[in-house]
Amino acid sequence: MRIIGIDPGTGILGFGVIDNVRSKTTLVTAGVITTPAHTPLEERLEDIYDSLMEIITETKPDCMSIEKLYFARNVTTAISVAHARGVAMLAGKKSKLILAEYTPLQIKQTLTGYGRAEKKQVQEMVRLQLGLKTAPKPDDCADALAAAITYSMMSRL
Repeated sequence: MRIIGIDPGTGILGFGVIDNVRSKTTLVTAGVITTPAHTPLEERLEDIYDSLMEIITETKPDCMSIEKLYFARNVTTAISVAHARGVAMLAGKKSKLILAEYTPLQIKQTLTGYGRAEKKQVQEMVRLQLGLKTAPKPDDCADALAAAITYSMMSRL
């Protein structure tokens, strides 16, 4: 099974693609999609959509695991992230992927056993799960891989 994980964001959207074969999880590719800050929102969303469609076409995942939004203090940021999340889900749906959503708490709980784990703990578990020498950078990329690993682990249950 091939899984693409998404950490939604308008300025930086993290993605990570993993393979899960016989309970062994390996990294295919990971990175971030960035959009310029002072570009109109509709152009940024179009860039995100086009980039994700390209990544999905190249990597051919079976499913998409995306982080759910939690209520942030900054409403403007939350709405912006919600737009990026919707565009990512649309790309997954248009590509006929199975879609799964997990809260940050669920992802942390699944990877570390503790729902309030620090970012460094999550990054270290991603590194260990994928057998990497160093933790993936930036945080958005590591969070996307964590979402993909969560789907991988949950689908085994």
